[in-house]
Parts: sequence; structure tokens; C-alpha cells
Amino acid sequence: MSHIAKHQSSELFVLSHYSDDLFESIKGVALQFKHITFERCHFTQCDFSQSDFYHCHFIECVFSQCNLSVLSVVATEFDDVMFSDSKAIGIDWTKAQWPQFMTQTTIKFERCLLDGSSFYSLHLPDLSLIDCRAHDVDFREANLSKADFRLTDFNLSQFSHTNLTEANFTDALNYQIDITANNVKQAIFSRFEAMSLLEGLDIQLVD
Repeated sequence: MSHIAKHQSSELFVLSHYSDDLFESIKGVALQFKHITFERCHFTQCDFSQSDFYHCHFIECVFSQCNLSVLSVVATEFDDVMFSDSKAIGIDWTKAQWPQFMTQTTIKFERCLLDGSSFYSLHLPDLSLIDCRAHDVDFREANLSKADFRLTDFNLSQFSHTNLTEANFTDALNYQIDITANNVKQAIFSRFEAMSLLEGLDIQLVD
């Protein structure tokens, strides 16, 4: 990193482009940021809850130990961005700007809280949600082929007409996936949890 950027809320992001900056402990609650590009920047222990990033662009950035709850991402682009140990609940990712043709995902999550978020109808092959809590998340109609969902808790999350081809659900928990209404071809499931996949088949299981 070229330098450490530490500002008070009133001084946040006065430039239109930041490159190789480290932002620590920034408090940007319920603020609006427009038309800013962040390239190879690292955000650590920042609070952007209820803030609005409008027409911004994040390129090869990392968010660690951040609070991004109810963040608005209207027309904002994410290009190879990692979120780790962060709270990212209630985010409507459908409002972001995604490439029309994407061969692999541009965002990854590790050990994050994603409750109440929406990925409805997004084309995000290779999406990575590892060891996350994704309660009540909308994955309907999405293309999540080859996604990595290891160790993630999907309690009450919605899957319908979702492409889960070759997705990895190893050690994932509490998913409710109707295999007649979703594409799970060559997907990987842990044996015990995979029993839940039979619930929508109107069959009886006996010991």
C-alpha cells in the first residue's frame, strides 16, 4: 500500500480515484459516495452501514472486518473484490452493475454475515460463499454454477430455478433445495445434509 488513509467522516473520499490505499476504521454511516473508483484498496474495520455507493467501481479491493449492513450499491461495479469477516446483511446485489457476459464471479465472501440479501436472477458463476451465514437470502433464478458454498448456513434461503451445476455444498447447512425445480447436476453435497434434498419428492424413508 502506498499510504494509509485515515479520515473523519466529513473528509471521506474527496477524490474520484484511489489506488493502493489502506482505509482503517473509517466511519461512513448513512453517507453517499458517487462516481468514485477504488483500485487495489483495502478497507479494514470500516463502518459503511446504510451508506450509498452510487456509480462507484471497486477493482481488486478487500473488505475485512467491516460493517456493510444495508449498503446500497446502485450501478456500482465489483471487479475481483473479496469480503472477509464482515457484516453484509440486507444488501440488494441486483442493483449493482454486473458485466453482461461473465465467465467467473467478481465477488467472494469468507466468514461473512449475509442475512436478508438478494442475488435474485444474477449471473454469478463461481460465486464463493465460504463459512458464511446466509439466512433468508434470495438465490432464485440465479446462475450459480460452480459456486463454492462450503461450510455456509443457508437457513430459510430461497432456491428456485437456480443453476447450481457443479456447485460445492460440502459441509453446508440448512439448505432447502427442491431438486425438481433447480439444476443440481454434478453438484457436491455432504451425505448427511443431502437427505434434505429428498423432502420435495413425496417419498417415504425408512431405516
